[in-house]
Amino acid sequence: MREALRRWLASLGGPPELPLTLDRRRIFVLPTAVGLVWGCALVAMLLTAINYSLSLGFALVFMLAGLGQVALLHTFRNLLALELDELPPQPVFAGQPARIVIALGNPESRPRAAIMLSMPGAPPVMVDIAPGERRTAELLLPTQRRGWLAPGRVRLETRYPLGLIRAWSYAQPRRRCLVWPSPEVRRPALPPADAGLVGDRAGGDGLDEFFGLRDHRAADSPRHVAWKAWARAPDAPLLTKQFEGRGGGELWLDFERLPADLAPEQRIARLTGWVLDADVAGLQYGLALPGQGLAPAAGPAQRDEALRRLALYGLPS
Repeated sequence: MREALRRWLASLGGPPELPLTLDRRRIFVLPTAVGLVWGCALVAMLLTAINYSLSLGFALVFMLAGLGQVALLHTFRNLLALELDELPPQPVFAGQPARIVIALGNPESRPRAAIMLSMPGAPPVMVDIAPGERRTAELLLPTQRRGWLAPGRVRLETRYPLGLIRAWSYAQPRRRCLVWPSPEVRRPALPPADAGLVGDRAGGDGLDEFFGLRDHRAADSPRHVAWKAWARAPDAPLLTKQFEGRGGGELWLDFERLPADLAPEQRIARLTGWVLDADVAGLQYGLALPGQGLAPAAGPAQRDEALRRLALYGLPS
């Protein structure tokens, strides 16, 4: 019921998806515990002043009540017209915190003080925003498994200036964070770059002399496909050329050629570590997963694409 109430409140002023500007329909105010004690004390003081006809008692009660109303207005205005946006989250490895970055803009001429941002599972962050300034708040969200991580709703809260009133609002980030698999720590050394597919005999897929034909695999490069043989028999399965020699310089990381006693997640962890090792060594490498393949290449783009495929392999789309 509490979560349903929060979803209803978040949608009162319209969809809470970022970017948005906090208007009066999106901001909610309630007294804090201190504010409730404050109100009860004012009621007791008012009854005492009425009972004993204390003029100074009336003056004190009305002054403190007016102070509470001014505090309510300033607390509400501390969030009013605040501009919110999000920055694209950078991929992280499983076990590392995902960094959800929220950008806050203050278009007004008054400062915004003590604004707290929080998200389920993430420690809260407090920010102050000067007039006309844009600030970013970074929420660290724990990660446990690979794949897409959809952040929850962000709650913005302030109790400025006296702590008597709590004003809050909600915002929903739309960008997901990609969580890469965690690499195997004690992984075997990277296979030689000229050894063809992991587990093949050396020289089976080199580039020197024609060796023969084998069944086509999804990870094979299109330039190695025997197109002439396929043109002669279009209904026959595709074949891939094999070459003798050890000068190919292409490293294939094949999911299905890893030891059979490794669980699927262990295989993904080992391939993740090998991708990182190959990238550091500056090698050209390809990635072969069941039903898909990544052609050999080198560089940050190849590394990121290989890690993305490993992160999403076997998960629902």
